[in-house]
Amino acid sequence: MASETQTNSVTRTVSTNWLGAAVAGLLATLAFGGFQTAMGSSGVIANALPALYGIQGPALAAGWGIHLVHGAIFGIVYAAFVSTEPLREYAAKLPTGAVLGIAFSVLQTIVAVGFIMPLWLQAVGFPAAPPVPNLALSSFIGHAVYGVVLGALYPVLATKF
Repeated sequence: MASETQTNSVTRTVSTNWLGAAVAGLLATLAFGGFQTAMGSSGVIANALPALYGIQGPALAAGWGIHLVHGAIFGIVYAAFVSTEPLREYAAKLPTGAVLGIAFSVLQTIVAVGFIMPLWLQAVGFPAAPPVPNLALSSFIGHAVYGVVLGALYPVLATKF
């Protein structure tokens, strides 16, 4: 006589931590903005970012607010990007997460800063709109600071929230 055993298994789905990603993006933006300020590039924060939304500059407080919101949004985009296989396991570790953050920031710089931002600034009539493509080395370096901090903090903050 044969017996049949039925087992129930529970499958857990690990979801991306969006709040941790947003906080990592905010902190990475603070590091990036501090770097920009130290390098004498705070004019982008005070003038170009507010202009995207029709705010006449210089408007440093509005620019910082916009910069932080953009940073949080890009933090969430990063989390979505690295939540796919095989990137998930690398994003969960600090060193490889930082490398993924740099790779993400290079892509972000090319797409958002190189093309979207200058076209947007031209569309709203900002007189100092950069040319397309806007691919300055200083922008890559500054965004790499953002990427390293984002990629290093995301695995830590994703477990805290």
